[in-house]
Amino acid sequence: MAARRVADYAAHVAEDLYNCSLKRQTGVSLKHMMDFVPTQRNLLLSAQFLHKELPIRLAHRVLELENLPYGLTEKIPILQVRQWYIDSFRDLRSFPDIRNSQDEASFTNLLYQIKRRHADVISTMALGIRELKQDIGPRIGRDDVPEVHQFMDRFFMSRIGIRMLIGQHVAMHIPNQPPSYVGLISTKASPVEISRNAVEDAQVVCRRAYGDTPDVHIYGDPKFTFAYVPTHLHHMIFELVKNSLRAVLVRYMKTSSDPPPIRVIVADGLEDVTIKILCFTEQISDEGGGIPRSGISKIWSYLYSTADTPSVSGNSRDMPSAMAGYGFGLPISRLHARYFGGDLQVMSMEGYGTDAYLHLTRLGNVQEPLP
Repeated sequence: MAARRVADYAAHVAEDLYNCSLKRQTGVSLKHMMDFVPTQRNLLLSAQFLHKELPIRLAHRVLELENLPYGLTEKIPILQVRQWYIDSFRDLRSFPDIRNSQDEASFTNLLYQIKRRHADVISTMALGIRELKQDIGPRIGRDDVPEVHQFMDRFFMSRIGIRMLIGQHVAMHIPNQPPSYVGLISTKASPVEISRNAVEDAQVVCRRAYGDTPDVHIYGDPKFTFAYVPTHLHHMIFELVKNSLRAVLVRYMKTSSDPPPIRVIVADGLEDVTIKILCFTEQISDEGGGIPRSGISKIWSYLYSTADTPSVSGNSRDMPSAMAGYGFGLPISRLHARYFGGDLQVMSMEGYGTDAYLHLTRLGNVQEPLP
């Protein structure tokens, strides 16, 4: 693929991209998403907002993708991602003003197509990062190329936001949704039940990769529910449990001892009612041998992984989930938590094991973070 700069496009497209990149992005209150009532008028207003807002967010990322350090901009996978963003920008900008329900339905179909177009962004970005690692050294850490990691955090935080806005609007059109659902948001999400599903999925992947899997014990009140996006919570727990399964199994694989079970503890806690923040903590604990203190910062690096990077050919949507290798799981999971006002912390005792604490704020007046 020949490198094609924004300036190489038709003058009006290049100018439009540049002008949109200078505009301020508009954050959305997550509580507003949760309180949204999908009437025809509200859906029309939502589509009109996205018609205006999404090109701005895409333009910010296109211009940033064009000015990356260490030759990352010219890597073929990065060029492919940038092309997807430009194509989506052009599709949105060429769509006429949305004036009625028929326009809104057509626009919703366009959003669905854009979401599908960008489905392989993470795996494609991973290929670009792998090429960068080959250029500058495979064991490089987060502190060695801070500008790359800062870009990746901004890029993937923006991607989470874009996909959340698109997904929320599209999901509003799904017929016969459960009463507790508002688009992608469940007002009665059970973290224990979601943990069970995520653990089962992670164990399937572990068995596929290693032929066996450690046990996982889940503790918590199955009746406790709160408002959250189940797919996001599933993704975060799946990544954390998957890492723990691999660490424990690899550590005990060549011993005669049975691997100890991984413990998932779900706790519903109130932090401080005076500041009106309600949260609970999800702890995922394993005895996988721990991480040296000098290596803790590396787990948040997009350029670091303890496993070989899986190969990608064809459409990655058709591939089984890899057990490990990209090195994106933890940093992207932390961004998911932070998008909703939470956080992810990892504490390790070298030679014994690692505890990951996933702090999840109940959806309230948390403003969408905009990179």
